[in-house]
Amino acid sequence: MPDRSAVGFGRRVTDGLDGSPPGDDKRPWPAGATRLDDELAASLLPERPVRGHKGTFGKLLVLAGSLDYAGAGLLVCRAAGRSGAGLVTLAVPESLQPLFAAKVVEATTMGLPEDDVEEIDPEPALARILDHEHDALVVGPGLRPGLSTAELVRQLIVPPAEDPPPILLDAEALRSLATMDGWWSGERRPAVLTPHAGEFARLRAGSGIDPASDGDLVEDDDARVAAARDAASTWHQVVVLKGARTVIAAPDGEVSIAPFENPALATGGTGDVLAGAIGALLAQGLAPYAAARLGVYLHGTAGDGIRERFGDAGVIAWDLPDGLAIARKRLAGMAERRQQSKGLGFGSRERVAATGVSPPPTDPTSRA
Repeated sequence: MPDRSAVGFGRRVTDGLDGSPPGDDKRPWPAGATRLDDELAASLLPERPVRGHKGTFGKLLVLAGSLDYAGAGLLVCRAAGRSGAGLVTLAVPESLQPLFAAKVVEATTMGLPEDDVEEIDPEPALARILDHEHDALVVGPGLRPGLSTAELVRQLIVPPAEDPPPILLDAEALRSLATMDGWWSGERRPAVLTPHAGEFARLRAGSGIDPASDGDLVEDDDARVAAARDAASTWHQVVVLKGARTVIAAPDGEVSIAPFENPALATGGTGDVLAGAIGALLAQGLAPYAAARLGVYLHGTAGDGIRERFGDAGVIAWDLPDGLAIARKRLAGMAERRQQSKGLGFGSRERVAATGVSPPPTDPTSRA
């Protein structure tokens, strides 16, 4: 039985007057890590040109779901749509395609060849995947465990072309990686890995690291930052260590922390929503680290809104995707107002500091 442990990651912690979180939580923020906030998240939003069309805003291919975990694939697709992806395709074993086609509305479906009922045949399935036009991949949520799945994951992480689409690996894809010796060695497709603490421990063990040496990856934020940073450097990929105060680590050592702690999100399927959000942002052209940071922040903000409505208990994953769109709209409004203020001559330099990208020069002949 696959381990699908629920993880709580949400509620934004607002600083008190002394710079510490309110209430009884006086835990310091780890040194050397960037704390995500509204302004930084807004600076990461991909452009949304007014003359864009569904092809402009990214094509996401999702390999997720099985007979036992059909909801995982549906949640990824719904979250991807609510996060701005233009086209979403759900790829499932051919025998299950009629089931999923009856459930999805906006997404399309694609059947993958099987060598047994629900067992994907890796070689022809890979050929069909590579033949399908897409800008990013999400692989893993709800997939059926087995050697066929592991082999397909092994082949998918190898870049099929000079500039391959990025891939997000979650759930069963991560468990598959944990069984492969040196999976990170050699040329690999750019990826975002999204493990919870249990999946992270299995990946570390598969990499020859004693998980106990990482310390407490649930309560100790310093340990979480150190472990995620080391893993991202070792694996040469972006690592999202889920949980309260989710940690996002880049291969170059940069680390960000999301300021959310939300027990309402400790329910099955919320991680699938996060996978869809990050996957959609990858498809829209964001680099893996930027997509991971923005996706985590949108997810946490959506969780805040749902918690305000339902409280700490009773939230289900299907409640979350609408909140992603609402959160993105709010951040887009902030970004637009900031850009307008820069045009008037009294903007700030936060975007340059956060992203390293200077804004385009303002036309001195234009009028606000």
